[in-house]
Amino acid sequence: MFARSSNLSLSRFVPVVIRRSPASVRSQATLSTSSELTNSSAGIRRKRKKPAFLDPITFQPSAEEAVNNILYNTPSTTASPVTRHVLNCLVSDEPGVLSHVSGTLAGRGFNIESLVVAKTEVPELSRMTIVLNGRRDIIDQAKKQLEYMVPVWAVLDYTHGRIVEREMLLVKVSTVPHEHMGEFSEHPFEGTDAPEHHSAMSPLLGTAIQRQAVTELARLFGARVVDVSIDGVIIELSAKPQRIDAFLKLLKPYGVVEVARSGAMAMPRSPIDGIFEEEDGLEMEEDGGKVDVTMLPPG
Repeated sequence: MFARSSNLSLSRFVPVVIRRSPASVRSQATLSTSSELTNSSAGIRRKRKKPAFLDPITFQPSAEEAVNNILYNTPSTTASPVTRHVLNCLVSDEPGVLSHVSGTLAGRGFNIESLVVAKTEVPELSRMTIVLNGRRDIIDQAKKQLEYMVPVWAVLDYTHGRIVEREMLLVKVSTVPHEHMGEFSEHPFEGTDAPEHHSAMSPLLGTAIQRQAVTELARLFGARVVDVSIDGVIIELSAKPQRIDAFLKLLKPYGVVEVARSGAMAMPRSPIDGIFEEEDGLEMEEDGGKVDVTMLPPG
């Protein structure tokens, strides 16, 4: 920019420098940057393609591409579920067989639910009943590995067969009511923090009532009392594992002191005249003493 000087002639000009403030310079730079971004975004919008489903010409994949797409979108097959399996092994009656069999199963990550070993009618032969949880394919591999062992004669799978399965239970139940527990304890409470229970019923009467209730519950399940003491009873029960679990749940409110279970034993059923008995009738006979909770004594 140039301005005229009043003291000089009209043909001469004096240069004048106009300084801009930093704020005006920044605002002009911002405006130029925003205009460039707007122009670039507009160009991107113009270059953007239409979606495939809006094109008038549809895409025709080849057979190989279609098959690959189907295989990719197909969900993978799920592994076989974890189920309960009952294996029966006939092994030689010699030392170290139990450790070999259990070590083989433990090496494959099986958690053995129960394992029972006993002699058979043959002096040199033992029967081993194993109950474990696992997938069927892994169980089949474990069976083949057990059959390759020298002391093992045969491995039988009773999982889906018609079998008789039984387990023996010995359980010690307290017959002392909770409010009189301190009076029957061998080590009475000491100090001022001892609980004080005031009950209108005498301890002997309460113990007799609870003993009668436990005995009646054992009778409904087909169990029998094998030992009686002043503060508890020992009950013996031979039944299916599921029935034993139900019996222990009903005994829990009375006070279960100690439990010993033998583990499941299994043997295949024998047909009568080539025909197996109906399982429905057998289940009704076995569950004939089904417990009705409303008929139980109080407590």
